[in-house]
Amino acid sequence: FKKVPQQYRLTQCLLHQVVYPDNSSTVQAFSEIPGLWKNGVANLYSFWKLDGFKNIHRVMLHNFNTFGPIYREKIGYYESVNIIKPEDAAILFKAEGHYPKRLKVEAWTSYRDYRNRKYGVLLKNGEDWRSNRVILNREVISPKVLGNFVPLLDEVGQDFVARVNKKIERTGQGKWTTDLSHELFKYALESVGSVLYGERLGLMLDYIDPEAQHFIDCISLMFKTTSPMLYIPPGLLRRVGAKVWRDHVEAWDGIFNQADRCIQNIYRTMRQDRSGTYPGVLASLLMLDKLSIEDIKASITELMAGGVDTTSITLLWTLYELARHPDLQEELRGEVVGARASSQGNMLQMLKRIPLVKGALKETLRLHPVAVSLQRYITEDIVIQNYHIPSGTLVQLGLYAMGRDPSVFRKPEQYLPSRWLRTENQYFRSLGFGFGPRQCLGRRIAETEMQLFLIHMLENFRVEKQRQVEVRSTFELILLPEKPILLTLKPLHTDDITPLHSR
Repeated sequence: FKKVPQQYRLTQCLLHQVVYPDNSSTVQAFSEIPGLWKNGVANLYSFWKLDGFKNIHRVMLHNFNTFGPIYREKIGYYESVNIIKPEDAAILFKAEGHYPKRLKVEAWTSYRDYRNRKYGVLLKNGEDWRSNRVILNREVISPKVLGNFVPLLDEVGQDFVARVNKKIERTGQGKWTTDLSHELFKYALESVGSVLYGERLGLMLDYIDPEAQHFIDCISLMFKTTSPMLYIPPGLLRRVGAKVWRDHVEAWDGIFNQADRCIQNIYRTMRQDRSGTYPGVLASLLMLDKLSIEDIKASITELMAGGVDTTSITLLWTLYELARHPDLQEELRGEVVGARASSQGNMLQMLKRIPLVKGALKETLRLHPVAVSLQRYITEDIVIQNYHIPSGTLVQLGLYAMGRDPSVFRKPEQYLPSRWLRTENQYFRSLGFGFGPRQCLGRRIAETEMQLFLIHMLENFRVEKQRQVEVRSTFELILLPEKPILLTLKPLHTDDITPLHSR
């Protein structure tokens, strides 16, 4: 931020101790909540001038440092109350009602209205959301589905290892130094595609089918064009024929076309004998016949679109942290080796024996959350930090800011996966996938995919970082690294660890 006015000046130290005002015994009015909420247009202009669209997470952190654990904000037409404390999160989620409602992604709903497409569960609300979600939960997030997902995801993980080994071989240097973001994006897309559609896209091969490449490009473009429309109404951009709107439509068209192709393929193969193999979530839902094809397509497409960048970026940050902490990397590697031996190669059993690996992913999501905040429209009047908040208000829990609050996390600047081994209070602190009935539908797929990825990487490679350079986040609908993260992958010697297991 250059020439930042006092009200938005960011603290140099992100971990500056937050000073909170003392609570009084009398509940204070909604209008008394501190913050910048009296002139939405002026705030939008200031926000834009300060490049706030890319730095929304740091602006939120600064505002908590300025106003305390609760503040009110209005930027353009977007108004919210922001909170940071785990105990306040508990109050918020208790007031979410039977049909929890979060902030609508206007760009996504505008596209569906424009093309007359159905909303999936990510965008639906009310009874329509609940009835769809109950059916999808059984197929996507229930613990019993893990056995279906693991073999598919394990296969993609092994193929990724083979791909990295090839890359190392080609360098002739016994190591490979690269920005892994594109490779991880392909890994995540291949993984989620395998589980949802029951077919491989072939992204672990050197040659990528042009259709698959177009799908990758569409997902990237969809995310890139969503961010500018968070604060400017998409309807206005549509009316003026803005390029960002046209690109957004083109991106979603490509994503939905992929779903159409997969459905056609499934219908062609459904009558064939699949020898008892799991056909994927899409085929499973079609055979269940409890949702319309359009409802299934809408939700599967949202899962697909939302489950690529989110997992690939989390894995990139995790590798970055493990490269910065080689001793910790060795500790995790030891846990994986022990889990492999004690489970005798049974991957489902192995996943139950890697608490530190799971802790590393939680720790990554604490320091580098995918979402800046969790939002709910409250369905009843509540009191938070001694302020009255009326029913219908949008309340946001600042995930990025909470992860850096020393009153919530001991030594918040340190990457400590062990903090998640039940040694510290975890009450409403691990919220990377949301909470309650509206938590991330793809959570089970994402967690399994990331855990298996780390198992395979730790068993086969040492991850190193070239320079001790800090990488910060930038906001593009989700939080991304501000600049490329260069990592070096070195194969482990066969006497160090069990090599890649052949299928």
